Amino acid sequence: MLFPIERLGGRPESEGLTGIARLAAESRTLRAKRRVEYLELPSRSLLNRCSNPHMPFRWTINPYRGCEIGCQYCYARYTHEFMGLSDGKLFEEKIYAKGEVARLLRRDLRKNPRGGIAIGTSTDPYQPAERRFERTRSALEVFAEGSGQDLSITTKSDLIVRDVELLQQVARRNRLSINVTVTTTDEQLARLLEPYAPRPSLRLEAVERLAEAGLTTGVFLNPVQPGITSTEENLRAVARAAKRAGASYLGGGLLFLMPSAQQHFFPFVEKEFPHLAAAYRAHYEQNAYLRGELAEKLQERLRRIRAEEGLESRPEALPVEAPEPPAQQLSLFD
Repeated sequence: MLFPIERLGGRPESEGLTGIARLAAESRTLRAKRRVEYLELPSRSLLNRCSNPHMPFRWTINPYRGCEIGCQYCYARYTHEFMGLSDGKLFEEKIYAKGEVARLLRRDLRKNPRGGIAIGTSTDPYQPAERRFERTRSALEVFAEGSGQDLSITTKSDLIVRDVELLQQVARRNRLSINVTVTTTDEQLARLLEPYAPRPSLRLEAVERLAEAGLTTGVFLNPVQPGITSTEENLRAVARAAKRAGASYLGGGLLFLMPSAQQHFFPFVEKEFPHLAAAYRAHYEQNAYLRGELAEKLQERLRRIRAEEGLESRPEALPVEAPEPPAQQLSLFD
């Protein structure tokens, strides 16, 4: 193991640690509940450069580390490993709220960063912690003071409607798009996949409220999970619900599984979708991305459904996403 030995409760000893691992180990507890511990994480900056050239933004903001929503497929569990927390479950049980959000963001923006800024790329900015600690709201208040930024927010939570008036202020002087993730309209399936997220109907109501407020709003199907949420019936149901709610676009990225996410997702699939388990392992153990024939088939299905339902693939304000490099891989989930 490359990570320090954890003591009971999952927090590493700080002695001998450096960087983010040391900061995490020395973080003070803000509040503890039965399932979750909230901690204050000292931070050196709020704005982080995106290293993936295929993303339609250049900077990211995650006001929290860890995410209480606990999606079974979450790719970001590996981010807790940088803090010495190697057990993937700790990603949803140890939630770190970043400190001094407004001060750090004002300082970072004085450097005039160029390119889009995405809020909520690794953790949900409106997860339950936000109701109490308001770190996302603090960042939005800073953006409301300025102008000229190209911003996006991605969330699974209807808590975002709390900030409708603030979001309108931000949108008056900046480009702003809001992505509400709805992987399925089947509430039983959603509870299985996203145990602590608001039910899909509440998220779609949030889309309606945001759109009625004049905010550029779309629905993200991300991630489309082969054999689970990739069916024509499921994708069509989400697209139609998004259109009815006033969404202007429908995003649909395919499932991405890093090794840390596989450790959590594979046992889940084996338990709940055993007929898919072998196919998932056959592909994702070799490649974190879905490639080849099946990927092309699913992308074409999404394009067709978007066109038929009158939805765009992305908000007009955002730059066009660069295409992924081609790859060959036989279909495993048909």
